[in-house]
Amino acid sequence: MNDPLIMTLIMVAGAILLIVLFLHYVPFFLWLSAKVSGVHISLIQLFLMRIRNVPPYVIVPAMIEAHKAGLSNITRDELEAHFLAGGHVEKVIHALVSASKANIELSFQDATAIDIAGRDVFEAVQMSVNPKVIDTPSVTAVAKDGIQLIAKARVTVRANIRQLVGGAGEETILARVGEGIVSSIGSSENHKTVLENPDSISKLVLRKGLDAGTAFEILSIDIADIDIGRNIGAALQMDQANADKNIAQAKAEERRAMAVALEQEMKAKAEEARAKVIEAEAEVPKAMAEAFRSGNLGIMDYYKMKNIEADTSMRENIAKPMGGNSTGPIAK
Repeated sequence: MNDPLIMTLIMVAGAILLIVLFLHYVPFFLWLSAKVSGVHISLIQLFLMRIRNVPPYVIVPAMIEAHKAGLSNITRDELEAHFLAGGHVEKVIHALVSASKANIELSFQDATAIDIAGRDVFEAVQMSVNPKVIDTPSVTAVAKDGIQLIAKARVTVRANIRQLVGGAGEETILARVGEGIVSSIGSSENHKTVLENPDSISKLVLRKGLDAGTAFEILSIDIADIDIGRNIGAALQMDQANADKNIAQAKAEERRAMAVALEQEMKAKAEEARAKVIEAEAEVPKAMAEAFRSGNLGIMDYYKMKNIEADTSMRENIAKPMGGNSTGPIAK
């Protein structure tokens, strides 16, 4: 009694499984949606997409969107090729539709190239319609009078579709704008001029064509804020004065050391000369004894020499200044 019921259940389950498998490999309702939307695609092509590991639920909605937007030159093979190349089919179609509505010239080949290059092509088209404001970090520069200024700017840019492939990004724009601000402030005679006319910085930076070779077009550069920093000129002068003082002290110490060394050298020479004199005086008695023995010096000659030495010593003592006021008259 249960056998027919079991067979019926098995047949129903098998039929459901076959239907699920059929709808998986042949998405009938997706094909029907394409037909209703006016997109010509066969069930065989949908089945072959599954075999090629291309999701029909990505390709077919993109074809429907392109057809509704009037982009009839986009084929299924091109969309499949872009998907297999690792691209984002939805973003490309969204970007092409937006560009078409905004009267921006953008071909399918350019859009896919931008997408494969790693840039968000849909965001780029939106930025072409609605320019983007980029806030620069604080840029520090010093005017000619030595006063440090800290400036912040807002850069309004618009995407340059033709330069998106191979063009520099936001980092390059920020670096160039910062360099231009530093150059403009550095060429100012004093910081008051910059504070009075901050728009002079914007004009100078814009004239330099900083967006060349980038994926953006600079529309305006607005100085949002300028703050006064340290007095770099005064600090540098103080550092220079301290350096000069240290150099002068080092040179003075060098001269003192040289003088001490010279004094020590002179003392050494004087000691050497004194030693030679003592040595020579020690030879005098020997010479006199030798003269006595050889008969070249007599007793009377010896006494005469002693008298002369005594007389000389007395004269030297008389010539020396006496204690007290040596400039007064000699008492009788």
